[in-house]
Amino acid sequence: MLLLILFGLFGLKMFAQEQIVADLKVQGNKKTKTSFIKKISSIKAGVVLDSLQIEEDIKRLKRLPSIAHAYYQVFYSHDNKYNVFYNIEENFTIIPSVNIYTTNDDEFAYRLGLYEFNLFGQNIIFGGFYQKDIYSSYAINFRAPYLFSKKFGLAINHQDLTTQEPVFFDNTSADYKYNNTSIEVLGLYEINFKHRIEFGINYFTEDYSYISGATSPEVPQELNVHKLLYKGIYEYNNLDYDYQYVSGFRSMFNFQYVTSTSVMLPSFVIGWNDFYYFKRLGEKGNWATRLRLGLSSNDETPFAPFSVDNNLNIRGVGNTIDRGTGAIVLNTEYRYTIYEKNWFVLQGNVFIDAGSWRNPGGDFGDFSKSDNIRVYPGLGLRFIHKKIYNAIFRIDYGVGITPNAIKGLVIGIGQYF
Repeated sequence: MLLLILFGLFGLKMFAQEQIVADLKVQGNKKTKTSFIKKISSIKAGVVLDSLQIEEDIKRLKRLPSIAHAYYQVFYSHDNKYNVFYNIEENFTIIPSVNIYTTNDDEFAYRLGLYEFNLFGQNIIFGGFYQKDIYSSYAINFRAPYLFSKKFGLAINHQDLTTQEPVFFDNTSADYKYNNTSIEVLGLYEINFKHRIEFGINYFTEDYSYISGATSPEVPQELNVHKLLYKGIYEYNNLDYDYQYVSGFRSMFNFQYVTSTSVMLPSFVIGWNDFYYFKRLGEKGNWATRLRLGLSSNDETPFAPFSVDNNLNIRGVGNTIDRGTGAIVLNTEYRYTIYEKNWFVLQGNVFIDAGSWRNPGGDFGDFSKSDNIRVYPGLGLRFIHKKIYNAIFRIDYGVGITPNAIKGLVIGIGQYF
């Protein structure tokens, strides 16, 4: 009897023996290094074969700028060991960027850039842009999320941004030439597949020069202020990509503490959270929504940090038409694939952008005041290349339906959000 029990236990152990990964093989990649893909993957030779872990790896790969699509295969090797194949469809990753903003007030601005999203085959992003918004501006950006390991990376950014900005005070406004010159260094850390954080510091100088409009003894016509910004970002990301389609939920919280050397531009804290929700609707539809909730120190200053702007939040509203110390913004749109053939996709969308702002020094009741609410429905088109990263040429036309609204065209590269 004891002998039978022993034989039975031995048989169960053999039957329940864990399946092991003999090797991870990568196919289809040309520019992206195989060593890089293996570095960021959880599946490796010698670990237990886990389908959930494999699917998580595939989701991670499809988020990378260098990869248009990825899928896996598993084949028996020997002695209860299996070879796992990650099959890669790569993107072209040297990408120009174009953004154009117009309104029926004859405003016109553009931004031209060039970025490499897979430098050295390591998914390092490097590039910059030139902007013309009355004045010339430029920026240079470097971002390497996996520079040091699967979890640790680095980002360095420099910009010299000059624009004409409205400054609002005493129910009137003036135009100022605004310059922001900055250098920023961020440490990047991936906690796990869904969670990551960033921490860093930004040293910058803000310069305001009066151009025209109303004046006040309490509002200086010249300002040059040195500032130090401490930044923290937390992101939860559970998005899944299938070429132009996206599904899932993402949340990004951004908190900043800014110190200042001027009482006119005092030190302040600011924080906002962007919530994203994407859902596939049928075979060709995609519903996309972004909600932003933000607050800052409620100083009564004409230089409040949250702005109402074509490029940031409300399509068609104009270039920086108002400012506030709090923001609630909702962007929602339905995207539909009108035509798809091989690498090309034509996508149409119908959208509603809506938002409200808290006045500097005001209260939460400002969010419900009609003067602070903007609602802009509109239509758009997307011309998409499925094998070039972020190769989405975007045209949107928004029309305001709230009091004193305008309308305008917003053209750019990439989805609006």
